[in-house]
Amino acid sequence: MKTTPFSRHHRQSGFGAMAAVFVLVILATLAAAVARLGWTQQTSFSQDLLSAKASQAARAGLEWGMYQALKGTWTSCSAASQTLDLRSQMDMWVTVTCNHDSFNESETSGGAAVAVKVYTVTAVACNGTASCPDNTAAVTTYYVERKQQAILSND
Repeated sequence: MKTTPFSRHHRQSGFGAMAAVFVLVILATLAAAVARLGWTQQTSFSQDLLSAKASQAARAGLEWGMYQALKGTWTSCSAASQTLDLRSQMDMWVTVTCNHDSFNESETSGGAAVAVKVYTVTAVACNGTASCPDNTAAVTTYYVERKQQAILSND
C-alpha cells in the first residue's frame, strides 16, 4: 500500500516547535518587564536620595543666610547673594539670597517711631554645575533642586 502525504497514517509535526517559540516569547517579555521594573526602582531610589540631600543643603544654606542677615556680614542685606559650594559634603551647590524691608511698627513712650527690619532669606540647593538654579542641567535625568525661604525680623 502506498502512502500519500494526506493519508491517515502520516504523522503531523511542528506544533511542538510553535509552542516552544510561544513560551520563549512569553519568558523573554517577562524577563524584560522584570529588568525594566528593577531599573525604574533604582532610578526612583536615586532621585529620592538626591532630593533628601538637596533639602538638607537648602536648609543649611537658609540657616547660614539667616545668621549672615542678623549677626554676620549681611546686616544691610540689600539684594545680597552668595553661592555656597557644598560639593565636598553633599555634592550640592546652594545659592543664598537676602532682601530686606523696613517698617515703622509702633511708637516708643516718647512718641518716636520704632523701625523694624524684615529680612527675606531664600536658599536654593541643586546638584547643577556651578550655581542654582541651573537651567542647563535642569533637563537632565538626575537633576534635583529644592528651595526654602524664611522671613524674619530684628526686633
